[in-house]
Amino acid sequence: MKALVYGGPGKKSWTDVPDPVITNPSDAIVRVDTTTICGTDLHILKGDVPAVTEGRILGHEGVGTITEVGSSVTSLKVGDRVIISCIKSCGHCANCKTGLYSHCLGEEGKSGTGWVFGHLIDGTQAEFVRVPYAENSLHLLPEGVSDEEAVMLSDILPTGFEIGVQYGRVKPGDTVAVIGAGPVGLAAIATAGLYGAATIIAVDLDANRLEKAREFGATDAVLSSDADWKDQVLARTDGLGVDVAIEAVGVPATFGMCTDIVRPGGTVANVGVHGKPVELHVEDLWIQNISISMGLVNANTTPLLLKLVARKKIPAAKFATHRFRFDQFLDAYDTFARAAETKALKVVISG
Repeated sequence: MKALVYGGPGKKSWTDVPDPVITNPSDAIVRVDTTTICGTDLHILKGDVPAVTEGRILGHEGVGTITEVGSSVTSLKVGDRVIISCIKSCGHCANCKTGLYSHCLGEEGKSGTGWVFGHLIDGTQAEFVRVPYAENSLHLLPEGVSDEEAVMLSDILPTGFEIGVQYGRVKPGDTVAVIGAGPVGLAAIATAGLYGAATIIAVDLDANRLEKAREFGATDAVLSSDADWKDQVLARTDGLGVDVAIEAVGVPATFGMCTDIVRPGGTVANVGVHGKPVELHVEDLWIQNISISMGLVNANTTPLLLKLVARKKIPAAKFATHRFRFDQFLDAYDTFARAAETKALKVVISG
């Protein structure tokens, strides 16, 4: 088969690799019909994730059709159309039993992380992929949900909802600021209303993304390059700050912006993947009674979000801005890496 293979920092290729095979009874093989690229993939290509070794097939998002199942798989069958979750879960370990799929130990109790695709095992940017613990890591796709909608449920929608909205403890009437209107930030914006946020302020350097943010549910937009951006945000509150500040970029400056605008008793929910240390001014923040949360998505809300997408309560299709064929994978990466120029949100690659 063909796959997008990591060749070390700065190196990738669309090349021939062996087809995946069933290695454990709980596995399934899925033909990947649609996949996409994540900002995490760009971090890997920069060499920021040393656990990813040369020769690894990248990708952790996808929608496909089951072509083979292991001997212990009974609730799925060949021909089923499924969402491939970015997080695998055995369903049996101590962490999975509490819903902490992001730290699935596996039945062998070895890996300690649910994020394995394109990280510790071969991923979804390929014509076929082996999915471990298939019954817990795949979601049957109902009629009426397109591949483009469904692939957004692999990662960005659960991430924005769980790590931004749920961890941020958004409640009815809250004022929420989302710093960074990229795909995950937009996912947080699109789902903040589910918990009753009254005001959702999108903050970004890119005016185009702020326009998009309004389409996803932002009530207000602030250009962070404005010298008075902070005053603009505070003017949209009672002057004390926002109830929840969601960081969706992953750089020190945007984390600092969140701590600058959160009100006493509020929450900073860090969603962005940070590649560098962030300075935390505890000497100033301790007296503010704020909470700071962060984490890796569990993807245990995917069934809930799938129902909402199916009923058109979440505009999942709007994330897709550029479309490519599998043989255009390198072009897709180039477009996604230059998002500021190309205005890309999610690039969709289909076989």
